[in-house]
Amino acid sequence: MKKFNPTFINQLSFNENGLIPAIAQDWLDGAVLMMAWMNKDSLELTINTGEVHYWSRSRKEIWRKGETSGNIQIVKGIRYDCDADTILLSIDQKNLISCHTGERSCFFLDVEDNSNQNPNGQSPPSDSCSEISKIIELRQSFPEKDSYTNKLLNKGDNLILKKIGEESAEFIMACMDNDENSIANEAADLIFHLQVALAHHKVKWREVLKVLAARRNLPRRHLDNK
Repeated sequence: MKKFNPTFINQLSFNENGLIPAIAQDWLDGAVLMMAWMNKDSLELTINTGEVHYWSRSRKEIWRKGETSGNIQIVKGIRYDCDADTILLSIDQKNLISCHTGERSCFFLDVEDNSNQNPNGQSPPSDSCSEISKIIELRQSFPEKDSYTNKLLNKGDNLILKKIGEESAEFIMACMDNDENSIANEAADLIFHLQVALAHHKVKWREVLKVLAARRNLPRRHLDNK
């Protein structure tokens, strides 16, 4: 369990009811999952237990997220804004469900799509690579005619791995030419084809993010130690 120094609580600006809004954000892909209220006691419980506790304004009591559903939230990081009146929780959402409707995020309604007034498997916005991986998985489940992604998936490793080899070579050449625009474009092509290969082998992009996150906490490796 990650340890947090509780002294930061004294820097926070709670409202007249002793509450502060807390936004829960996925620790891997940055997706905003939910917003709820905390008071000093629930925040201290969160710090001491490592599991997120909120304050219920309707029931007038502290509640542990996921106590009945099992969809608990493990704290990975805590920040607060420049006015110290809002908390940002970086969390590991168990079962990937934070909303009481069963959705991953409470923010599933899109103002540009007024017809979607009910939960319908809408994923919250996240980083671009995670967004692309969702589209690839969608093509797997619901193929589209003339889709390049589906062409790759249908051909399997023979075509996918060939494309990864080609894109790797093109990325290397772009780096050799020191062309910033080409490097960015070839890197994007390479990452896309890597993600198609992952999807083909049923490896979630999220698993890659977990590996990268774990490596951030490892001691730095030096060239002379290899």
